[in-house]
Amino acid sequence: MIDASLTPFHGGELEVQARAGQFSRGGGIRGFMPDQHRLFFAELPWFFAGILDAQGWPLATVLTGPPGLIESPTPNTLIVRALPSTQDPAAEAFQAGAGIGLLGIQFETRRRNRANGTIAAVGETGFSVAVTQSFGNCAKYIQTRTIEGWTVPGSAEAVEFTRLDAPARQLIAAADTFFVASAAGTDAGAAAGIDMSHRGGRPGFVRIDDDALTVPDFAGNSYFNTLGNLLREPRAALLFVDFRTGTVLQLQGAVEILWNDPEAARLDGAERLWRFHVGRGWRRENALPLRWSAPAYAPTTLQTGLWDQPALASAV
Repeated sequence: MIDASLTPFHGGELEVQARAGQFSRGGGIRGFMPDQHRLFFAELPWFFAGILDAQGWPLATVLTGPPGLIESPTPNTLIVRALPSTQDPAAEAFQAGAGIGLLGIQFETRRRNRANGTIAAVGETGFSVAVTQSFGNCAKYIQTRTIEGWTVPGSAEAVEFTRLDAPARQLIAAADTFFVASAAGTDAGAAAGIDMSHRGGRPGFVRIDDDALTVPDFAGNSYFNTLGNLLREPRAALLFVDFRTGTVLQLQGAVEILWNDPEAARLDGAERLWRFHVGRGWRRENALPLRWSAPAYAPTTLQTGLWDQPALASAV
C-alpha cells in the first residue's frame, strides 16, 4: 500500500485504487487553482456543491446565476454571488467553517473542474471559499447541452419523502446525468473533505429497485475519489436535474459497493456496481431558471450498456 502522506489521496482512495489495480499519482491535483480553472469557474451560469448537514450527512445541491456568478481573486479563493434558496434542504449548511466540494461543468464544451475547500465567510447575497484542492476531470460521459433560455424559478416548498414516489422514479429513469456528494470521513487526515462528482450514462443506466438505486461504475480517471470516500464513509447524497423543466431531486442515503457482483457483466463498460439506499429525499419543482437543449451523447456514453437495453433516442 502506498503511503497516503506521500500522495494527494487518502487511505480509502488508495485502497480502492489497489483493489481495482489502477494507480494514479494524482499529478493533476493541486493545492491551488491554476489560471485556466479560475477563468473556467468565472464563465459558469451554474455549479454543483456538496456539503454536510448538521448530522454529518452529505447534501448535494446546485446554484445558478448570471455572468459573474463566481469570481476568483486569488488562486485559493472563490467568491460566489449566490446562496441556496430557503426551500433548498442544503441552505442551513452553508455556514462559515463548513467543508464544501464544488463541481463546475460546461456542458457546451464537456469540460469539468473541481474545487474543494472550506467556506470562509457567508453574507446576505453569497459566500466565499478557501480552496485547498483543485483538479480537472476528463470529458467521459458528459453529454453536450446548450442553454435554450432562462425563466423565473418557482417558489413552491420542497416535497419531502422517505420513499421514492412516482415523479421521483420517472425523473431518475429518464436521467442521463446525476451528481453525487461524498465525504472522506474523520480519519482521512490532510486529504479529508467533501467531494462533488458527476456520473453519466444512457437514460436508464441507474436501475431502480424499490428504494434502492444501482449504479454502474464505468472506467474513469483512476482517482476513485467517490468510491474511496464511500469505502470509509458510506453516507452520500445524489442530485438529479430535469434539464427541460428545472425540477431538482435531492436524495440522501447509504451506499454499498458491489465489487464482484455478476450483474456488472450485463452492462458494457461497467467495472463494478454501487447501490444507493434512499433514506430521505426532496423534490423541488421548477427550482432552477436554466432550460437546456436535448443532449448529444458523449462517445463514451454510447459505448456503455443498459439494464434492459431500451432504444436510445437522439443519440447524436
